[in-house]
Amino acid sequence: MPIYEYVCDSCGHNVEVIQKMGEVLKECPACKKETLRKRISAAGFQLKGSGWYATDFRGKDKAKEEGKAKEEGKAKEGSAAPAASCGSGGCGCH
Repeated sequence: MPIYEYVCDSCGHNVEVIQKMGEVLKECPACKKETLRKRISAAGFQLKGSGWYATDFRGKDKAKEEGKAKEEGKAKEGSAAPAASCGSGGCGCH
């Protein structure tokens, strides 16, 4: 069950309550007036462990782009022409 935060508009009392999603508190536990309202707050959870991002939630397009880049790098290495030898004048030093 989620934790909800409430604030009283009359006395300013803050309270956190574990309750079902359909339940709503109206009466303030401090001043007993029906001026309690829900506060909007950030969810408090953490994703722990190694590798969850890369295997579960990573964008498919990004993974495809990285795979293509690796393949292109291998193709460039294999198709490069061998360097001209120094004795033939192809290197430009003679």
